Amino acid sequence: MGAPVTSASPSRVSGAAPVTIAGLGAYLPERVVTNDDLAAGGLDTSDEWIRSRTGITQRRYAAADQATSDLALEAGKAALADAGMSTDDIGAVIVATTTPDHAVPGTAPLVAAALGTEAGAFDVNAACSGFVYGLRVGAALAVTDDAPVLVIGAETLSRIVDPTDRGVAILFGDGAGAAVLVPDAAGSLGPFALGADGRDPSMLWTQTGGTRTPVSTEVLAARTHYLTMRGGDVYRNAVTRMTAASNEVLAHAGLTIDDIDLFVGHQANVRILDAVAQRVGVDPARSHLTVDHHGNTSAASVPLALADARDRGRLHPGDTVLLTAFGAGLTWGACLLTWNPATTRDEA
Repeated sequence: MGAPVTSASPSRVSGAAPVTIAGLGAYLPERVVTNDDLAAGGLDTSDEWIRSRTGITQRRYAAADQATSDLALEAGKAALADAGMSTDDIGAVIVATTTPDHAVPGTAPLVAAALGTEAGAFDVNAACSGFVYGLRVGAALAVTDDAPVLVIGAETLSRIVDPTDRGVAILFGDGAGAAVLVPDAAGSLGPFALGADGRDPSMLWTQTGGTRTPVSTEVLAARTHYLTMRGGDVYRNAVTRMTAASNEVLAHAGLTIDDIDLFVGHQANVRILDAVAQRVGVDPARSHLTVDHHGNTSAASVPLALADARDRGRLHPGDTVLLTAFGAGLTWGACLLTWNPATTRDEA
């Protein structure tokens, strides 16, 4: 197994774990679906209507023969290559998803098998907050097991969205993003603020298809096996919860928003992202947006945005990054990370 990473200089903030993100990976399916495509397909909408309300111009849809594990596999392989690691180095695989390949088994064991490892593998379902939750669990595993952990956020949301529901169909896309977490004495991942409120799951849910109301001919006829949401309630809760979680981690770390070099929020809707940034006090120039070109990819959105920021040269060694997300459940979370990929790695 590869040795833990050694960074150039310590920069851990209060409440953070000694963990570094050693590699990032992203995967988006080939099929691009524009706003005009949705309108041409019979949906009562237009490019201007969608852009003005969401900031989204296009999204990606998985091919007919692709499932969530296929997307996750590609992102995971890319993250391992970016970290300069092989599958043999990985101590655990975590897949954050709300669109698994199967109700049973989980998706992570399928991904681990495709990667060629029998390392521990399990799913995290916290909807759009899933990747932040996965980072929290992965950081603990990396430290206690002294081994790299592969954390993947992956979704195939096009399979659970009603294509005739304008309020939902315009928002969601498919994709996967991944990060390799490594124990690093000079690394800094955290602190975290996680929360959940399950008193009213109907705000954003797939009502049927689980053990409460299994699939039946009646369910299919009523079309309640598709994802539904109450947009106004989701907007208000997303803004409130992500703002509070962001402020909580800043306070725990003893930092202010002026100490943050980059803000990466869950890419759900540009109006939500702008509202959270404004309330937290983030300079718009320090907020990274990708929702315009891949829509809401749920648990995949934060790692996809983080990888995009790196690829666009917006992450520099020593930068402090604020991540935050909100999703069905309701769930929410935020964390800090210091961007300091390994400058040296013992290959022995």
